[in-house]
Parts: sequence; structure tokens; C-alpha cells
Amino acid sequence: MRVTEIETFRAIMSSGSARKAAALLSVTQPAISQSLKRLETEAGFALFQRLRGRLHPTPEAKALLVEVERMFVGLGAIEHRVKSLREFGVDQLQVACYPAFGLGFMPRCLKQLMASSAKGPRPHVSLQVLSSKEVKDRVVSGLADFGLMADEVSVDGLEPTTFATFPGVVVMKKGHPLARHKQIRPEQLAELPFLALNPEDASRRRLEAKLAEHGVTLSVSIHTPYAVSVCEMALHGLGVGIVNPITALDYADRGLVVRKLSVDVIFSCFLAIPAGQVLSGTAKKFLSLMRAQLQADEQKLREYLKAV
Repeated sequence: MRVTEIETFRAIMSSGSARKAAALLSVTQPAISQSLKRLETEAGFALFQRLRGRLHPTPEAKALLVEVERMFVGLGAIEHRVKSLREFGVDQLQVACYPAFGLGFMPRCLKQLMASSAKGPRPHVSLQVLSSKEVKDRVVSGLADFGLMADEVSVDGLEPTTFATFPGVVVMKKGHPLARHKQIRPEQLAELPFLALNPEDASRRRLEAKLAEHGVTLSVSIHTPYAVSVCEMALHGLGVGIVNPITALDYADRGLVVRKLSVDVIFSCFLAIPAGQVLSGTAKKFLSLMRAQLQADEQKLREYLKAV
């Protein structure tokens, strides 16, 4: 099968007609029809049923699409790599990170990287802040040297290690009734408007299981996939939430109140590296700086909580 036929197949699967596929690929409709005919002849079975002017995929076509998309992900990774090498050479760093660590922690780490490279050539950096699933996909496809992601995502195709594990902290706005306490007990969260992570989030499930041991059920008013959203909403007085402390630390200087929770609800961050990949010297150096920054952030958090 040639790339032309595969592109035709993909275009028809996404559009549902030869006319629309032709427009997508900027070719004529007869060219699409001929390309599809060659593909079905080579395959030895029909890929589409023709009904009322539309092309309806057969089960075989749907199964083939899975493999085709995998192939195009690989081609995309190659094209991205070629472009990066052409523009920047090999002195580059590509990182993918979920928002809990990507919006505050990663910029602090990059500041340290650039400062350490002040007397020499600075690496060209790509930082992509994505969902944990998208981080995994980017790392597996070779579009990132490594990534940071939450622990609810499958680690197939990766060499994961735990980068950080913390007990969650309670966040709220200044002046909230709970703000006068140094430590929050589970029963104090009952009946309060609660800002929760999505139900499928592993830390949310751990939280609900831990609170259930104390007979507490959360009164969830808003749920969201990201801890940064919980912090923003808490800052605006929409309720209280429980997040990982590194994310909360980013907001403490903006007035967000952060308090310990009397029971441990664990938040874990995985370092994801493609299976079998050897990291570049720049990537190893950056990982070392990230670990040092993590220790500095932990110390800052301890000082904050001690001063309450």
C-alpha cells in the first residue's frame, strides 16, 4: 500500500464521502475513487459500503484505521524530529508535563537551566503542558525526551519512576472559616462546597476512600480535571479543595490559604521516559535541576506551614 492510498483511506474515514475527501486532499473526486479502488483491490476486501452517496466503513475498515493512525503518529514524530534537527541541531530539550507541575514548577526549573547555561550555548527547549494522557502519548511517540504525569494513566511503553509523592493539602480563600485552623480534619469538610478533581482521578478516589473511613461524604459543587483550576476557584471563593502541595505553592503568594489535612491523601507524579531510550546530557542535567527544585519547593512549603 502506498502512502497516497493510505491518505485517501484516512480522508474518507474522517469525511464520509469521496467528494469531501477530495477537498481535504486537494485532488479530484475521480482521483479519490481510483485510489480507493486500488486500495480495496490490494486489500482483497471491501472497506466501504456505498449507501445514498455516502461511504460507510466496514468493520475491516475500522480495524485498519487503528493501525493507520499509529503509522501516522510515527510519521508525525519523524517529521517533527527532522524539523527540530534542522532548526536547532541536537542541543535541544523536549518536555511534556501535566498542568499540576507544568505551570509553576517547570518554569522555575527552566529558569535554573538557563542560568546554568549563561556562559555557554543555551539549549532550545520545548515545554508542552498537556493532560496526563497526552503527555504519555507524546513521550511514547518520541515527541518528548521525557514527561511528568499523574498516576492514573497507563504506563505501557514507558519506563516510569516516581518523581514526587506528597500528601494533599487543603486550599481556600483568605477569610474562610477553616483558615483559622492549622490542620483540617475530615469532618470539617462535610457539607462545605467542595472543589473536586474529576471522578476518574486516582487522587480523588483515594480522598473519597479515606474520608469514608471517617464517615464523611463530600458535597461536590464543581469538579475539574486540573489542580490549577481547583486553586483558581478556591482563590475566588467558590469552595475548598484538596490538591498536591506543589500546585498549591504556586498560588500561596497570590493569597491562597494552604492548610494540612489530618489524614494523608497521596498525590503521585510519575517521570515518564520512553522504554529503552537513553537520555541526552541536556535532559539528564535538566532532570537533576528538577530534583533540586523539588527539594527547594518542599522546604518552602514546610516553612509556610510552620509559620501558620
